[in-house]
Amino acid sequence: MKVVVLAGPESSGKSWLAAQLHAHFGGLMVGEYVRYFIDHQQRDTTWADIPAIARGQLAWEDAARAEQPNLLVLDTHLLTNKLWSQTLFGDSPAWLDDELLARHYDLHLLLSPEDVEWTADGQRCQPQLADRRAFFQRSLEWIEQHHKPVVVIRGNWEERRAQAFEAVRQQLNA
Repeated sequence: MKVVVLAGPESSGKSWLAAQLHAHFGGLMVGEYVRYFIDHQQRDTTWADIPAIARGQLAWEDAARAEQPNLLVLDTHLLTNKLWSQTLFGDSPAWLDDELLARHYDLHLLLSPEDVEWTADGQRCQPQLADRRAFFQRSLEWIEQHHKPVVVIRGNWEERRAQAFEAVRQQLNA
């Protein structure tokens, strides 16, 4: 089983690209639990919600892993939870790193905020490109610090799609 994670700031195409990869390569795709959480809670998240959101994301991921698909595409993982917790509340639960490091990910596709427009959707809160760049940089620093395999995805939508498809194709042929 190959596990590919889409990471990076909001409105950089993670969900769109995850769906594109799933449609093209098959396997299973796991969505972003926090969207489900917000839709059902109908309120902004709080510091007290972070463990429930992270555990929900892990439960979805672990259920998909248990099915042992050839390819598992994760729209996000705990790195996003960790960085959003730090962004919104100035801290994150220490166990998030432990859980991230305990799981194997074959490839991180890190999406740049450059060259695509931010789109409001009722849940996003970083319309400023500088904020999304900072989130991207913090994502890259964590991935590199922990020596995780990464391909940075840049460009317009078609360029992103082509880069991601090639990276996943290489993973599946490895």
